[in-house]
Amino acid sequence: MKKKTKVFLILLAFAIFIGMVFFKPLPPTPDVVIQTIDNQRFNLRDFHGQSVIVTFWATNCPPCLKEIPDLLQLYREYHQQGLEIIAVNMPYDIPSHVVALKQQMAIPYPLVLDLHGKINKGFGGVAFTPTSFLIAPNGTIVWQKTGRFDVNVMRKKIAELSG
Repeated sequence: MKKKTKVFLILLAFAIFIGMVFFKPLPPTPDVVIQTIDNQRFNLRDFHGQSVIVTFWATNCPPCLKEIPDLLQLYREYHQQGLEIIAVNMPYDIPSHVVALKQQMAIPYPLVLDLHGKINKGFGGVAFTPTSFLIAPNGTIVWQKTGRFDVNVMRKKIAELSG
């Protein structure tokens, strides 16, 4: 085999490996029942026909706290058009801190305590916060971001789903 062919095959194998490690396919929207801290119960599939942002966060996560004003802004801008936002707290978060923060920041969208990690597992095992998923009206996850998202990028993604 020629040296150029060997180098090409090595680079191709490396590219495939990197793709498999860093570009995992998005998980399907899980069929999970969610209970909010306000005792509302629903299934994610109840939002069929709507765009949904599901964000995993924690009260002890500074980037998560910095992201809340962006989520509030998106909620004000798009909720009347059908966008729902669901914030899922990590299993290690302290419930009383979540309740206090909801009141302090007047968060209007549902906050969910995932005490046993079932929702987290349904989304493929979220390890880092914040991690956000955008679910299209047809129920498929179309975008995932680990780390604080750019609000303008999120606006663009929401607009793409609206038509």
